[in-house]
Amino acid sequence: MPTPNYSFEKRQRELAKKKKKEEKDAKKRAERDAARTDTGTEDAPADTPE
Repeated sequence: MPTPNYSFEKRQRELAKKKKKEEKDAKKRAERDAARTDTGTEDAPADTPE
């Protein structure tokens, strides 16, 4: 019976955790950019009629 490769298992868990964190950060960044562009388009016409 082969022995478990704990290093490989740990590395796989770390990679999964990193991928999940990156996806979460990307989602947050996309929401923040969407909110910024929504407010940015509303502010731009208000500033131009000077």
